[in-house]
Amino acid sequence: MFGFWKRNKRPEENGFTEYSENESGKTVEREQANRVPGILSELRSRIEKAGLPAAVFDIVIAEYESLSKLDPGSPEFNVSFNYVEFVISLPWSKVSRDNLDLDRAESILALRHHGLQQVKERILEYLAVKKLHTLNRSSVLIVDDEEITRDNLSYVFEQGGYEVLTAADGKAALEAMELKPANVIVTDLKMQGIDGLDLTSEVRERWPETGIVMLTGYASVSTAVSAMKQGADHYMSKPVNLGKLQEHVAALADRGGSYLDLNGPVLCFSGPPGTGKTSIGQAVAEALDRKFIRISLAGLRDEAELRGHRRTYLGAMPGRIMQEVQKCGVRNPVIMLDEMDKIIKNFDGDATAVMLELLDSQQNSSFVDNFLGVPFDLSEAMFIATVNDANRLSAPLMDRMEFIEFNGYSLEEKSVILRKYLLPEQLHRHGLGRNQVSVNEETARHLILSYTREAGLRGLEKELASLCRKLARRFLDSGLAPEDNLLEIEDVENILGPPKIEFSKAFEGARVGMTTGLVWTRDGGEIIFIEAASMQGNKQLILTGSLGEIMRESARTALSFIRSNAEKYGVEAGFFDSRDIHIHIPAGAVSKEGPSAGVAIAVSLLSLLTGRPVRQDTAISGELSLLGEMLKVGGIRDKLLAASRAGLERVVLPEKCMMEVRGIEPEVVSPLELIFVSSMDEVVAAMLE
Repeated sequence: MFGFWKRNKRPEENGFTEYSENESGKTVEREQANRVPGILSELRSRIEKAGLPAAVFDIVIAEYESLSKLDPGSPEFNVSFNYVEFVISLPWSKVSRDNLDLDRAESILALRHHGLQQVKERILEYLAVKKLHTLNRSSVLIVDDEEITRDNLSYVFEQGGYEVLTAADGKAALEAMELKPANVIVTDLKMQGIDGLDLTSEVRERWPETGIVMLTGYASVSTAVSAMKQGADHYMSKPVNLGKLQEHVAALADRGGSYLDLNGPVLCFSGPPGTGKTSIGQAVAEALDRKFIRISLAGLRDEAELRGHRRTYLGAMPGRIMQEVQKCGVRNPVIMLDEMDKIIKNFDGDATAVMLELLDSQQNSSFVDNFLGVPFDLSEAMFIATVNDANRLSAPLMDRMEFIEFNGYSLEEKSVILRKYLLPEQLHRHGLGRNQVSVNEETARHLILSYTREAGLRGLEKELASLCRKLARRFLDSGLAPEDNLLEIEDVENILGPPKIEFSKAFEGARVGMTTGLVWTRDGGEIIFIEAASMQGNKQLILTGSLGEIMRESARTALSFIRSNAEKYGVEAGFFDSRDIHIHIPAGAVSKEGPSAGVAIAVSLLSLLTGRPVRQDTAISGELSLLGEMLKVGGIRDKLLAASRAGLERVVLPEKCMMEVRGIEPEVVSPLELIFVSSMDEVVAAMLE
């Protein structure tokens, strides 16, 4: 507004009305004061219709009463109003219906992702349990104000094997549903009090998985349209065709069933970057027909970001969990907590403490946001956390989750994904037809092995994007719009340049003092070469190759084992008295850590000291104890993939890893001869010539 308009012309001639600043402010205040009663009246109506739990309803009404006594111009009015509005906007009783069609869910998961069978099986198991639980307790609620109709329909459905409940009106039906939700409701349209339409609307909001069949003796197009809009699944006129009614009820009972008090699973996807953890979460939500929420936790410092601020603070607001639940409109979404291991822990506190309540199925039924101040039920939500390194999580938090490991993709899986998914998608993104360019199996393998080194697919996707950009420019420069171009290895190298990655290959023949080991890294499995040499010296063990402390300890353990068993393996008893032993693992710029190379180091030392050569077509992985026992190690699948990629024929593993190997896909295991050992004696027989 303007204070005083000072010009040669009168204000009216300029199209303005003359106001003082004080008069303008008072006018606005009067307009606000006149609107407040209407706003408060509308707010009270929304509170009544919000379907709040009794305890929450009492708190909100008390807040509303305090709000109605405040001056509309005061800051407290806005704070209180925003709080009430946020509370009633939450989906207290709204849940989405799970689609329990197992075939549909399986086809969606298979279409979205190649491989990842363990994840897919876990989701299908959850659906199967829920569907089986539904089928085992199929019940029908018959709602009609005529007793003879209730008796007749009860007899029909009892003969069909259903558990039958009855109610004389809509109010009694809602009370029955609160006590024991039914799979299907068969209701009359015209009843006293709460009629069939109102009942349908209430049931659809509170128990969305319950099927509803509407019956009426006053069938018309308008009533049919009204019934279907309110959420009825079927609309039938009286007299009822009992055969048709039974078909409808059977289909509805089999489709979704009643609202089940089943806590949503709490899963944790653990694995290297780019292995599909986040995207499979979206596919899970699609397969279940649920809303999807993704919350990135990387860099999170303050637990108030998740749990909200108390209303006593200036600028208080709800946490991200409740904000996202409000946006999605249901209280049983799929909530993905991405990058949980990247939460920052410092002297201010640990934000993962919020997760202890959120991910506990016994506690999240009453999750309390600091801003909200009242418990909210999140027990039906499905929580999926993703981490790259599960070891960074606290023990209590790990105990609350079911871990599913995402191992690296095999070469065969990457090849299929490249040709079927990644390449067509990148062609489409870069303005090319999905079928304009293709690669054969050999070219796909060359792209994967020579231009990327990773367990996942992100690097491969970047290389394909670069390939498509260069192809797009070539097509424009040449003026061609080819229908199908098959790229050979030479074409790829001409476009992308010479190979960027050179994988280690197994040596031929047998060598003294050198053993091929298998280790696991964040990029998947790798082979390493352990070299040993001996020279005149003063009893020093020299370790080079950027070895971590655990690997250094493994080397010292291997040397001590050989010294204590020198006679048994034909080694001179005082071999270490006047000599130095040097153990080196090439690629010194790369840090190496872990216990998996312990046995390989021992084999290299034995080969050096006995003069017996080591087979170079064989790799070994395992931890060695001081008594010569073979201890279990992890990452077996990725190690076997690395062995196949390097051209090895045999792999020696601890006997305790046999159970893990049985769970690995046959296509990963079949190219290799696996030898399981339990002691160093068996290792020597398998590795030394």
